[in-house]
Amino acid sequence: MLDCAIIGGGPAGLTAGLYTTRGGLENVTMFEKGMPGGQITNSSEIENYPGATGEITGMELMNPWPEQCQRFGLIHKMSNVTRVSKSGDVFTIYNEDGSTDQAYSVIIGTGSSPRRVGFKGEDELFGKGVSTCATCDGFFYKGKEVAVIGGGDTALEEALYLAKICSKVYIIHRRDTFRSAPNTIKRIENTDNIELVLDSTPDEVYGDKMGVTGIRVKNKNGEMRDIIVPGVFTFVGNDVNNETLKQDDGSFLCEMNDQGQVIVDITMKTSVPGLFATGDMRISAPKQVISAAGDGAVAALQAISYMDELLN
Repeated sequence: MLDCAIIGGGPAGLTAGLYTTRGGLENVTMFEKGMPGGQITNSSEIENYPGATGEITGMELMNPWPEQCQRFGLIHKMSNVTRVSKSGDVFTIYNEDGSTDQAYSVIIGTGSSPRRVGFKGEDELFGKGVSTCATCDGFFYKGKEVAVIGGGDTALEEALYLAKICSKVYIIHRRDTFRSAPNTIKRIENTDNIELVLDSTPDEVYGDKMGVTGIRVKNKNGEMRDIIVPGVFTFVGNDVNNETLKQDDGSFLCEMNDQGQVIVDITMKTSVPGLFATGDMRISAPKQVISAAGDGAVAALQAISYMDELLN
């Protein structure tokens, strides 16, 4: 029986693991199907994490976290959790391999996944020129022209990364202004090999058996333009990874909002005692590493208090 099961190994889950184990809970296991670190490990440049000065990637930022957590006894179980249920005071964690684990408390931080835009050809050419990860796939377009779709922080930051290795980057955005930090926007405007394609939406990405050869965009006046590129990167938000909380009857273990985000209070408590939700999957999540880590710390302290009341 686990004192606490942590589902998800991003900044929230790792911080929860550090605080629960260092705070006195025993038998704490973090369930993460891959290497810990989370979605931030795909980021090419981190400028807004306190103490991280100079040029640092998301991978470099997260590398020390698992080792620090495991020093205090956190166990990493490389498993894909398919479902969490609760009966009485005990949670059951169902693993993809058919095994189960039981715990008195659960901290969940399964994050979110990049959202598809929905234009013609996107699914058919995904992985063949259409990508959601510039740091993963940007190298393949070194010295070539690429297109970036989106207007938020992630889209602009990844466009800046691509501009360093690609001959030209087209930023396609449906509005005429960006939803990003002023400093980031200024850097975009001052980068010579970035062309802004504003008030425009992607109509179709097309290609041949070798992959993407171009993308057709439509502006607000209905005019079409073909942009000849072998690579298209999409950054238009994320969908919440809440499948783990779905029950056999289709309902969810705890209360959600209309967007599928977990409803929590300021202490990360859900509507189910002993279940805490953190990071990108909770309501009003800022979707920043530092806030996810803060969620993990708060949830861990609440889990410790919950266990004290439950067992004493």
